[in-house]
Amino acid sequence: MVDAAVEGGLSWAGAGFMAGSGLLHVGYYTFLQRGYRDGDLSVVYPLARGTGPVLSVAGAIVFLGERPSELGLLGGALIVAAVLVLALGGARAGIGDALMTGAFIAAYTVWDAHAVGPLGQPPVAYFVGAEVIRAALLAPAAMRGDVAGAWRRDRRAILGVGALSPLAYVLVLFALTRAPISLVAPVRESSVVLGALLGARVLGEGELLKRILAAAAIAAGIVVLALS
Repeated sequence: MVDAAVEGGLSWAGAGFMAGSGLLHVGYYTFLQRGYRDGDLSVVYPLARGTGPVLSVAGAIVFLGERPSELGLLGGALIVAAVLVLALGGARAGIGDALMTGAFIAAYTVWDAHAVGPLGQPPVAYFVGAEVIRAALLAPAAMRGDVAGAWRRDRRAILGVGALSPLAYVLVLFALTRAPISLVAPVRESSVVLGALLGARVLGEGELLKRILAAAAIAAGIVVLALS
């Protein structure tokens, strides 16, 4: 039976997916912030953004019937190997949170791809609805902090992130309506080398060569996944 449509081209099933997307993104934000609090940027960022595409492709194979090529599987293996290099030895703080962040990235990517793909939900309206749910779920935790002080200190940064982050994900949703997850998810995470470099050099987190090489291997694996 076809779902009854609601205003804006959304369906009742799509509204349910909005709620699920909001919950998954809350999990993503929670583990990402914990990872940044406890671990090094040059470890947490590549781990989170590198494992996300691998798990996204795995989810697309299992749930959406996508079939990456042998080249794509090779790219996934390269990412896993680089992740192990980052995870073994040295500072391990934040690694578990980073891997959980990657799992949530994969979960909401597959979830949202189904919503804007097979369910045919309009990407902008779907994102706005999910964003309202995320804001409502995160508001109690935010209000326990110094919201007014943060606004006074970092107003420009808050406005910049508030504008650019939603725009970036809306573009991802539009991409998911036109291309498979096995292409979109890897290309989205192509900034892992920059994140590792900034953490190791600007923040002085150490192990520069190891972390940059591992992040470069993750980026190479992402490129291979995207080309598969």
